[in-house]
Amino acid sequence: MGPPGIRFLSLGDRRLAYEVRGPADSGEPPLVAPAWWVSHLELDWQHPGVRRFWEGIAADRTLIRYDRLGVGMSDRVVGESELTLDAEVATLRAVCDELGLHRVSLVGGSSGSCTAVAFAAEYPERVDRLILYGAYARGDVLTPPGVAEAIVSAVDAHWGLGSRVLGDIFLGRADAADHDRFAGLQRASATAQTAAALLGMVYRLDVRDHLAAVRAPTTVVHRRDDRAVPYRLGREVAAAIPGATLVPLQGSSHFPWHGDVDSVVRACRSGMVSLPPEQTSPGAALLSAREKEILRCVARGLSDREIAEQLTVSPHTVHRHVANIRRKLSSPSRTAAVADATRLGLL
Repeated sequence: MGPPGIRFLSLGDRRLAYEVRGPADSGEPPLVAPAWWVSHLELDWQHPGVRRFWEGIAADRTLIRYDRLGVGMSDRVVGESELTLDAEVATLRAVCDELGLHRVSLVGGSSGSCTAVAFAAEYPERVDRLILYGAYARGDVLTPPGVAEAIVSAVDAHWGLGSRVLGDIFLGRADAADHDRFAGLQRASATAQTAAALLGMVYRLDVRDHLAAVRAPTTVVHRRDDRAVPYRLGREVAAAIPGATLVPLQGSSHFPWHGDVDSVVRACRSGMVSLPPEQTSPGAALLSAREKEILRCVARGLSDREIAEQLTVSPHTVHRHVANIRRKLSSPSRTAAVADATRLGLL
């Protein structure tokens, strides 16, 4: 895939910015992240939390992100007729087609979860797994009646004030520096008019009719005190998708790169573990008896050398087994492997 960098896809007479990170061929379907409300590929990557989240999610996989038309590094022109779910799905498909991606895993966050659900329902043959964070099925219940219109009007009339209002909603109990950074990034990512128009679309999205048609293994991760998208809405999404797993987390920030980032990464990666076809339950023998024995030692905090001495094998053998364990569980670290295996009932 080449080194990370911003690339451009022509959509009619406009250009959509996207980036590809990670290895060209990891042996696993690439991770594609449908666009959130507003974003900026260059500026948001400068935030340590954003990097920690996406690098943790992707680990050794290919990751594709993009700025939707009208925001970030994409052309800053978007028409009212394009602010629809169908247009969002078409953009996601255009990105996948441009890169020749026939089968992908989707990481859909916030409003991007609606795009991910609709795409998975319409193109089931192209979606390997679905990871949803801060998800909802209908935007008109995100706020009490009348509040959404007031928020959109505030953003449209005074972007400085509007971005701070949204910060209070999205960031939860973040500190003043995070609020300042968030407000600045939003204003750099879109004009007031575009941000308001896109926010209006967020409140109009409705994928209730798509949920039952999703066939990909789905994990829904949601913080219990999320103020932007209440926890009950994520629970409803998980309940409506056949076989979906809900992973509740503590925290109040809507953005996964604020607060306890690592817990979100672990929860999302738990849904990326591929079980062999004949295994139908998380407790099946994904790991060999020796690998489980070694992982139990890792869970006790033993080093490779200490494990080798205990099991009377070489440190190299232990290192190789740990690498195989992490590969099988798609875990970015030893600690994550223990957490993933525990969640799957393998320890």
